[in-house]
Amino acid sequence: MLSRPSFVLLFAVLLFAAAMGPALSPTQGADPLSGSDAGHVADIASFVLSPSQWERIDTSVDLALEFLATQQRRDGSFNTLDTGQPGVTSLCVLAFLSRGHVPGEGPYGERLNRAIDYVLSKQRSDGLLFNLPIGPWYYGTATHTGIYNHAIAGLMLAEVYGMGDAERQERIRAGVSQAVAFTLGHQSRFNRNRQEQGGWRYLKLSDHRSDADLSITAWQLLFLRSAKNAEFEVPQKAINEAMGYVERCFDPRRGTFVYCIVSGRLATPAMAGAGIVSLSMGGRHESASARRAAEWMQRLPFDRYRAVERYHYSAYYCSQAAFQLGGDDWARFYPPLMNALVENQESDGSWQREARESVYGNAYSTALAVLALTPPYQILPIYQR
Repeated sequence: MLSRPSFVLLFAVLLFAAAMGPALSPTQGADPLSGSDAGHVADIASFVLSPSQWERIDTSVDLALEFLATQQRRDGSFNTLDTGQPGVTSLCVLAFLSRGHVPGEGPYGERLNRAIDYVLSKQRSDGLLFNLPIGPWYYGTATHTGIYNHAIAGLMLAEVYGMGDAERQERIRAGVSQAVAFTLGHQSRFNRNRQEQGGWRYLKLSDHRSDADLSITAWQLLFLRSAKNAEFEVPQKAINEAMGYVERCFDPRRGTFVYCIVSGRLATPAMAGAGIVSLSMGGRHESASARRAAEWMQRLPFDRYRAVERYHYSAYYCSQAAFQLGGDDWARFYPPLMNALVENQESDGSWQREARESVYGNAYSTALAVLALTPPYQILPIYQR
């Protein structure tokens, strides 16, 4: 991986490469968290995408970002429920970053600065990037969504660290440091089930018997990976324990990853992708469980828009997973998904939310769709292979 200041200097080069053809490879080097070699990615997109496909992706993503810009409020946030903040705003920022837009520069620079400031304003004194009252656990309440908001917001802040003015960077540095401490302190918080140690769960115990779930754990790993890449201190012991939990979420009988080990053993498209991506964060994308989950994932009908449960969320995770695996997995998965998304984009640039995602609005579904389309650009450091 490149050092964080180098990312800003390379954005223009990467954007030029994306416009002219296949994505460039990152500079050779060992990833600081996984130890994996990032230098062999050059051909991941080249044998899949034609010039006309690149043009379709560029046009679709640019139109989507124009729509997202209309969804930003005066306080810098992007339109969604309060219980979805600052996570949805952070997903929108990541969508802009994935196309090469940076804070403080270009047509969206000031919008991104305002969004970053909004996210930072939501951090509590204990480091949690979420500031609604935490009451009893109920689905959809702050106690349910808070830990998701925290990890997604932390991921975004770690990705923008090193970009922009010095004063804002100092606030980001302090915010990420406190957020990492909160995440590490929340790992294995509920000590009831040995096989679920190493993972993460809600801010408070729910009626469910599980102490961890793969959905929350995957976001925490993405955040910690990004923070580690940005040279924040992340203990290897915490990563090892988290990777052990992820591997135990693999169900050999089903051939994919499940949501929880003790209860709620759901095998969903999003969890297949989340499991593969999580293993990739630790350099284990070539493992047998990741390969089997990829086979399970390839049988899902992503070529039929919204035929998959939580389509946009699942598309985000599975697209990232296929890209991490590369080769035939990427060649088989991405073109049908790309066609389905581009052909079903609304004239205003958005993707319409589906029933299970409707509560969080079209900014949420559109940001996820952009992040599902942009892995070939290889601009966001966290998603580089």
